[in-house]
Amino acid sequence: MSLRSMTGFAQVRGKVNARQGFALSLKSVNHRFLDLHFRLPADADALEMRLRRLLKEKLARGHIEVSLNLDTSNQNGTALNRALIADYVQAFRAAASEFGLKGEPDLNVVLRMPGAMDSGVENSDEQIEAAVMACVDEALHLLNQMREEEGRGIERELRERMQHLLAAASGVDAHRTTILRAYSERLQSRMREMLGAQVDKDRILQEAAVLVDRSDIQEELVRLNTHVDHFLALLDQGGEVGKKMDFLLQEMNREANTLLSKTSGLAGEALKITEAGLLMKSEIEKAREQVQNLE
Repeated sequence: MSLRSMTGFAQVRGKVNARQGFALSLKSVNHRFLDLHFRLPADADALEMRLRRLLKEKLARGHIEVSLNLDTSNQNGTALNRALIADYVQAFRAAASEFGLKGEPDLNVVLRMPGAMDSGVENSDEQIEAAVMACVDEALHLLNQMREEEGRGIERELRERMQHLLAAASGVDAHRTTILRAYSERLQSRMREMLGAQVDKDRILQEAAVLVDRSDIQEELVRLNTHVDHFLALLDQGGEVGKKMDFLLQEMNREANTLLSKTSGLAGEALKITEAGLLMKSEIEKAREQVQNLE
């Protein structure tokens, strides 16, 4: 299954009948969870519930806006809603009689009331619901097409970031032995200065060896490479892997931070490790920016 971005848009058009059409739009942006928002005509609660159930089955994450616009431009002529107008006129005259007021209903006011003028064609909610649901699969297909196209671009960039990360880790590993030797010599020199000849030299060397071992970055490099391998496997797997990738990148960032803390304060060759560590963090951060938009 391909990787999917959470960014996409799709719109399909359909007909309720020969005179009335509609446009159904799906717009998707990134979100930690599945967040559905609907912009539907009034009295479309049943349609909203069906759409909500279907979208939960088909989509995993993203802020999804669902819009439905009914098109009445192809309908011929309009008609009076006689029942509504009659009720208004009757209520107006009853109020005038009860309170002793004079006057007649204003036709301009009446005709501006919502529902006073209609197309003369009545469509039941069931008709609209059936017509819209018949087009939802097509809209989802178009939306996922766009999301998968965006996902392919993100995948290419993520693979490139992982290659840069592995190259930086390889550079760090190449300088590891030199750094350990420099660290050992520095510790031995410093301890001799502080303790003089009163302490056994073998004991000094043992203490220095312990400190150097604690400062070794091999363990961080091994874990980092393992995380990258797992990350690349998720890219090969595809599907809904965005959250897993985000977690792995957090772990990679933790290893890079530990590596930098272990080599801080050293000069010479250690500066190259610092540069490589900072490059690692930069690549990890750029990868996280992309992963945030994966489903």
